[in-house]
Amino acid sequence: MHASRNLPALASRAALALAAACAWTAAQGAEISENANMWVSYFGDHPIGTNRWGIHLEGQARLAQMGDTWQQILIRPGINYTLNPSVTLSGGYCFIEQFAYGEFPIAHDYPVHAAWEQVATTHPAFGLTWMHRLRLEQRWIGQMHKVGESWDVADYRYENRVRYMLRTTIPLTRDKNWYLALWDEAFVNFGDNVLRNDFDQNRATIALGRNLSKHVRLDVGFMEQTLQRRGGHVWEHNHTLSVSLFSKAPFGN
Repeated sequence: MHASRNLPALASRAALALAAACAWTAAQGAEISENANMWVSYFGDHPIGTNRWGIHLEGQARLAQMGDTWQQILIRPGINYTLNPSVTLSGGYCFIEQFAYGEFPIAHDYPVHAAWEQVATTHPAFGLTWMHRLRLEQRWIGQMHKVGESWDVADYRYENRVRYMLRTTIPLTRDKNWYLALWDEAFVNFGDNVLRNDFDQNRATIALGRNLSKHVRLDVGFMEQTLQRRGGHVWEHNHTLSVSLFSKAPFGN
């Protein structure tokens, strides 16, 4: 096998090993919070007609305490460009509203605005199709101050974050309509404003999937989110029920 074909696998192993090492080192002596959460998500990658361009539409309701309270609300629109059948380039905007939850809640809710750029590539290996996704984010995180009895944004703190995901699916039936989805995504913060949480989080997921139609599929599974808070003193182990609807239905003819 050519060395260039080994690069995605080597990069994925290096990224996951680095994230695991950072997580283990930083977690020593930290406060640990265990939470049971639920994420309900929509991921739409909609081609526009028959050209290379498409629209990405994403919305997530992230709920803490299995739906009793909010964890986050996320909206992420974007534009896709299919470079070739194996490589897609994307970019767009993301809004997150962060809420207080769990054993060590934040002092107040705050907003996050972000720009994002990514490349996603697929390739066959070991009889399966593997997807690698590398995403870069420029994030403006709301810094809050109290005005009377409420909180308002006083300023925004800028941070960078890079994310790497490795995903595959294992068919469970001959028609491949039922499958097992496996993926892991590591997040690393970088830049002058990061405060002792260079390792941001890791999400490891296993899900049962069903193709509902030619363009739509549903995944229901379990995600273990390991999250390091800003400052590095609090770590969350978020045991999460994940319900995700995916659509590639085209827009236009």
